[in-house]
Amino acid sequence: MFNLFKKKPAQPDAQAAAAAPPQTDPISPEAAATDAASRPASWRERLAGSALARSLGGLIRRETPIDANLLDDIETCLLTADVGVAASEEVMAELRRAVDRKAITSAAALVEHLRAKLVSMLQGVSSPLNIESGQKPFVILTVGVNGVGKTTTIGKLARRFADERKSVILAAGDTFRAAAVEQLQQWGERNQVPVIAQGQGADSAAVIFNAMQAAQSRQADILIADTAGRLHTQAGLMDELAKVKRVLGKLDAGAPHEVLLVIDGTTGQNAVHQVRQFSKAVAVTGLVVTKLDGSAKGGVIFALAREFGIPIRFVGLGEKVHDLRSFDADAFVGALLPDHLLDVAG
Repeated sequence: MFNLFKKKPAQPDAQAAAAAPPQTDPISPEAAATDAASRPASWRERLAGSALARSLGGLIRRETPIDANLLDDIETCLLTADVGVAASEEVMAELRRAVDRKAITSAAALVEHLRAKLVSMLQGVSSPLNIESGQKPFVILTVGVNGVGKTTTIGKLARRFADERKSVILAAGDTFRAAAVEQLQQWGERNQVPVIAQGQGADSAAVIFNAMQAAQSRQADILIADTAGRLHTQAGLMDELAKVKRVLGKLDAGAPHEVLLVIDGTTGQNAVHQVRQFSKAVAVTGLVVTKLDGSAKGGVIFALAREFGIPIRFVGLGEKVHDLRSFDADAFVGALLPDHLLDVAG
């Protein structure tokens, strides 16, 4: 017998329905792609293709036996990735000691020890550029050989400082390379930053002197001076670079406050010679290592850190403006030996 008094299913209350959180439309593939393209890539994404990351990742697996053959392979990997003989020997000596005292008995422990050692080698040079508010304008002199990405680095720095609400002036001191002045002017227009320039062939020191006067009169926060891409083996050009530094000192005894040497990450051990020669000419205070994305070996950073101890201010991880990153030792080594490698090895 049917129950004629059976209750009907309750109707949803209008107020409760109104209070319910609204349903959101799913993100379209096009929007998701746009979001992904606009966000800065991670260190791991940028460095995954480097020779050092690929070779280290290819050596260590869960079943990898911890023996002399593996250690020899790791040493070969470091050497071929431009870490340098001295730095590689330092790393391997510590790993072999750890293996001998049974502190490393698994692939996961090996990764952890290797990561810790590599980070420790870079901690002393992982130092961001500090723009001193008491120095106005704060003068950054950029130097480096041809083709390292010096002018592009200046443009990216200008954007970075402009985003931080600092007033910036650029000095087109590379009057030797064809179209170098125009290239810097394009960066200035893109970032809405004034550029002090003369024509190609003008005296570089005079251009930078005029730019310094302009920065002082306009009370600019930062002056970034470009210079010609000099070959470190040409003494005359290096002397001219020293002249630029002296000219700046006439207007401000403390200038330049930062001398940034731009190094191409694909250069290898030649970068060591460049740092040595430029440091003699202008007392380099900071390094920028570019082109670390893609197939760059990247190991030269360890060689530079061990040899000179000069702060690494920035690294270039790609073509986009925000791919110029403040150097971070933990992030850099973490990209070379990422967490997922421990998952595989452990």
